Amino acid sequence: MCAFLDMIAHSEGTAGKGDDGYNVIVGGELFNTYADHPRILVHLRKDLASTAAGRYQLLKRYYDVYKKALNLPDFSPISQDLIAIQQIKECGAVGEIKTGHFNLSVNLCKHIWASLPGAGYGQHENGLEALQTAFLKAGGTLSEA
Repeated sequence: MCAFLDMIAHSEGTAGKGDDGYNVIVGGELFNTYADHPRILVHLRKDLASTAAGRYQLLKRYYDVYKKALNLPDFSPISQDLIAIQQIKECGAVGEIKTGHFNLSVNLCKHIWASLPGAGYGQHENGLEALQTAFLKAGGTLSEA
């Protein structure tokens, strides 16, 4: 699961930036406190604005829902990890990740993260091969089948 989370951060372009992506606002700026989601609307292009923030680029409207549902105190790294894991659970991908079915895991989660291949949000999507490389580099394992 940790390797899959690292792969998502790699795909979203936050890994290695700021506090390993946990304090990154969409577009690359950094925020200074984990007390709450930064709630900043960033205009990325004429037809696209986003409130995505954190290592997994969570929108503020989803943060509010998950904060309540998971009883989270803040937008700290652990809270961000718990939200991403919950999203992965909701996609039905946990078992696939654990058994090393990487391609299927990514496919199940693509509607959550716009940078995953096949997401279809009109934003940059990373290739599956590059993401698999990032997953393996982070310690992930693949199924033999």
